[in-house]
Amino acid sequence: MRYFASPGAFDMALRTLPEAQPASIAAAAERQAHLTKPAGSLGRLEEIALFFAGWQGTPRPLIDHARAVIFAGNHGVTVHGVSAFPASVTAAMVDNFRNGGGAINALAQAAGMDVDIVALDLDRPTADFTVDAAMDEADCLAALQAGAAAVDTGLHLLIVGEMGIGNSTAASALCARSLGGSAADWVGPGTGMDQAGIDRKIAVVNRALTHHTDAAHTPFETLRRLGGREIAAIAGAVVQARHLSIPVVLDGFISCAAVAPLAASFPAITDHLIAGHMSAEPGHRRLLERLGLPPLLSLDMRLGEGSGAALAVGIIRGALAAHNGMATFAEAGVAGRE
Repeated sequence: MRYFASPGAFDMALRTLPEAQPASIAAAAERQAHLTKPAGSLGRLEEIALFFAGWQGTPRPLIDHARAVIFAGNHGVTVHGVSAFPASVTAAMVDNFRNGGGAINALAQAAGMDVDIVALDLDRPTADFTVDAAMDEADCLAALQAGAAAVDTGLHLLIVGEMGIGNSTAASALCARSLGGSAADWVGPGTGMDQAGIDRKIAVVNRALTHHTDAAHTPFETLRRLGGREIAAIAGAVVQARHLSIPVVLDGFISCAAVAPLAASFPAITDHLIAGHMSAEPGHRRLLERLGLPPLLSLDMRLGEGSGAALAVGIIRGALAAHNGMATFAEAGVAGRE
């Protein structure tokens, strides 16, 4: 199936985003009002339950089928020394994930999630986006479609993660072009660069922004010019999940940056998204604020892979367990609220 057959089709998908079902939210809120607790005493757990009710179209939402999808791609911009690790690490880590040895494998298992690894032309890095578009139109469409194809209709929850040496540089460029600010506002250490490495990344992002300054500021053009295959795939998965009314938990700076070009033109894209955590990458806090997505966790993580999002799934499961499993005042025989 061709999910996004053209840039126009991707644009149309963003223009026709379905909304949550208010009747289900209202019914879930009515249930919340009668549970054996003071109103609002479970804080964001109550909000999460209503959020899932709206997207699942039921006052008693559940998570029976959850999946973590990790997209991997390589970046031509690594020729400028923007990462502490060589590009060959991407393929090595993909093999590790497939063998069950990554942090995401362990954390997804603990969260009761399947793991799917989607490697995107690792032997064919994107172009150096300081002198050319990272992807041509066909490559970007193929990446968007790979992301959409990873989203099954039966999912109750999706988390998106990534692996790609050099992708924090691409993410910084995407944020600067989509949301404004200087390169220095968005660039951080990524895989562990020292100050000299950070300065090098800032210079690279500035060259890229200058090179593409006259290009159209559509989500598709920004993704194909400054993104990567794994980043475009995350964007495709997010849009497809929205059309299937599947909530998505975002991971760190990279996966959130994949949403930045979409949100810049279509702010409602964030309505079905949850920020799993705030990473230690400096630009992530700023990005979450701009997206209007308060994180569930803040644990100084900066691994990627979907690891922080997988940890957050435990909180989400707890929110739904409380919403569905608690007794009402009437059921418990507690007076004063019914």
